[in-house]
Amino acid sequence: MNCLRTAFALVLVFAGSLLAQPTTPMYLNQKPPGMVPVVFAPDLVSLKDHYEYGSVFSKDGKEFYYAVIINKKPQIRCIRFEQNAWTAPKTVIGSDKYEYNDPFLSPDEKRLYFISDRAVDGKGEKKDFDIWYIERTKDGWSNEPITAGPAINTDKNEYYMSFTKTGTMYFSSNGGTNATTDKNYDIRFSPYAGGKFQPGRKVADAVNTEHYEADVFVSPDENYIIFCAERPDGLGAGDLYISFKSKTGAWQKAKNMGKVINTDSYEFCPFVTPDGKYLFFSRSGDIFWVDAAVINSLR
Repeated sequence: MNCLRTAFALVLVFAGSLLAQPTTPMYLNQKPPGMVPVVFAPDLVSLKDHYEYGSVFSKDGKEFYYAVIINKKPQIRCIRFEQNAWTAPKTVIGSDKYEYNDPFLSPDEKRLYFISDRAVDGKGEKKDFDIWYIERTKDGWSNEPITAGPAINTDKNEYYMSFTKTGTMYFSSNGGTNATTDKNYDIRFSPYAGGKFQPGRKVADAVNTEHYEADVFVSPDENYIIFCAERPDGLGAGDLYISFKSKTGAWQKAKNMGKVINTDSYEFCPFVTPDGKYLFFSRSGDIFWVDAAVINSLR
């Protein structure tokens, strides 16, 4: 009997310790949205006197990265959950000379990717936009950006990236265009193998057209992609489109995500949270979020 009492007491102690563990108030303590997009964290992130866009949460929900324009130069900021509370926004990387935006974490979250017009040496005149990254260290993030390499970057612009769970990067580029076609950005992908990215290839014509396609988010299982496009049949200056993979693994013809998401404004920078619950995107200088059920409604 004493053994049973002791065991029962240990169970109660263990259960109590679990209940005492601090939990992360998800999504900066914001009230979850429904099926209509709303501004995300208007009192902390989406401020009236700033232009914010492009955002990503870490897998554990304890880090939120986004871009904000300060003194006409975009910089990347982060809000962290530390000591059982959310911190104030802190700049991860910024400059009074170069632009830094479109943050995205690598699948293992050891790298923070972004785009920048910085010179290769970080000192010269700004150039076209390339994809770069910094590495996580025990003290935060490394200071010196590293280029994603020639398999990704060209002598033209590369925008916005996201990753499958196997490390394949999806991004957009107008590489290979000329003066008359340089507005024709296409969605590309580059598998990661042998410690480096393989030469980027264009996604099928079911996604790419002769118009502008950029800002692509790929689901980790590579089942769908959401991207921004400027097309004559769009609802506004730029709309979000979605393409699902068929049972044979081919991308199906991309469709406009409709009036639930798109307006006569410009919608861009899509991101679906790691738990699959919410779709984030940017519009008119603010970051919005909506229940990710809108994605399944379009299948």
